[in-house]
Amino acid sequence: MSANDRQDLWDQIDAQKQRLIELSDRVWGMPEVCYTEVRSAAEHKAELLHHGFRVTEGIAGIPTSVIGEAGESGPVIAFLGEYDALPGLSQEAGTAEHKPIEAGGHGHGCGHNLLGSGAMLAAVGLKNFLAEKGIPGRVRYYGCPAEEGGAAKAFMVREGAFDDVDIAISWHPYSFWEVAPALSLANTRADFIFTGRAAHAAAAPHLGRSALDAVELMSVGVNYMREHMPSDARVHSAILDTGGIAPNVVQARAQVRYSIRAMDLQGMLDLVERVHKIAQGAALMTETSVDMKIVSAVSNTLDNGPLEQALYNAMDELGAPEFDDQDRAYAREIRSTLSDKDIASVYQAIGMPVTDAPLADFLTPQDTKRKPFIGSTDIGDVSWVVPTVQVHAPTVAIGTPFHTWQVVAQGKSPAAHKAMVHAAKAMAATGLAALTDPVLIEEAKAALAQHTAQTPYVSPLSSDVMPPLNMSKGAAT
Repeated sequence: MSANDRQDLWDQIDAQKQRLIELSDRVWGMPEVCYTEVRSAAEHKAELLHHGFRVTEGIAGIPTSVIGEAGESGPVIAFLGEYDALPGLSQEAGTAEHKPIEAGGHGHGCGHNLLGSGAMLAAVGLKNFLAEKGIPGRVRYYGCPAEEGGAAKAFMVREGAFDDVDIAISWHPYSFWEVAPALSLANTRADFIFTGRAAHAAAAPHLGRSALDAVELMSVGVNYMREHMPSDARVHSAILDTGGIAPNVVQARAQVRYSIRAMDLQGMLDLVERVHKIAQGAALMTETSVDMKIVSAVSNTLDNGPLEQALYNAMDELGAPEFDDQDRAYAREIRSTLSDKDIASVYQAIGMPVTDAPLADFLTPQDTKRKPFIGSTDIGDVSWVVPTVQVHAPTVAIGTPFHTWQVVAQGKSPAAHKAMVHAAKAMAATGLAALTDPVLIEEAKAALAQHTAQTPYVSPLSSDVMPPLNMSKGAAT
């Protein structure tokens, strides 16, 4: 693949970028959360049809999932997109102060409106380039809902949706221009539903058995467990049902959701078992019963050295996105809402000294001594069955914490659009490199095989992994 080929590919992306920017902005304006992304998925389907993709819906039985495919033969290059929002983050665009559009409404606080559109832009550009040049290859866009808590990709992996994919490529909005470190925590979200007995809390408290007491005792037990679990593991919770608003009624039902994370799948499963035992102990102490329901579960992400190097080469050739004075001025306004710790922490994450630059105009070196933030993502399960790589692109002012109103406010900014298009170019160039250099695909698959030789992949959603739990796809809210 020559430099001229890459430029022709990038020209194809530039030719289509305005349509995909408009798609991103439309999805920003219709924020839908975990497994409810009906309008957003419909927008993505319509755009895929416009560009001539063959469309399949309802992958793995998920109504808001969609796949677009182009090409008849050759390796399968998958571009992974998302379009789900987060609850409670409603926010006006283009401002640097907290201004919800709708009290309690949703918002794209992780930039998935950009993520889905940018991944589709890469797929469209590569599809058009291959058709123009007569190069064989199948290009797929995967519209993946419910990354925030629903683990849709893990269900899609379990049902075989990625079985014939050769390379998977994605990206995520971020503060910096870099190859995304392949680090994420294995994660289970589990609901614990306690059932007790209602009673008059004053006249006959001895006849009641409080499910809310069980939830509170479980919290105490988990807090004591924290001293005795690995320091890189995480356990946190949200009470979904307190059992009512009347303090004079002993609460007969209460429900709490726990998110249980560890560096790898086995470590997570060990913690899940320990948390389950604490729940059973809380039920025993309160003479209630407890039912545990797995809402979702994802694996940790595997790295892939050959793909990461190919992506880095493409990002290096592209250079960082070019921002103008207006972009930097707005980013400075956003930075004024952040603390010095917010800003310093992201530089620490990439292992570089703090600067006063409001937007990243450089490529993060691969050999920096990072201390990255580590969350969880369902792309982890994809990385266990397909060689996978991701871009980070600077859609927000440096230091912007994600899952905040500041991310939503920047979600339609010109700087975010520029970074999205740049991410699409890097992704498409990596896909083209794989199609034109079969050795890259072979090396990427060999790297994955080396990972899984010692620890074969088993879906964390499999009943063989977490019996006899009642797994419920789409139960997340």
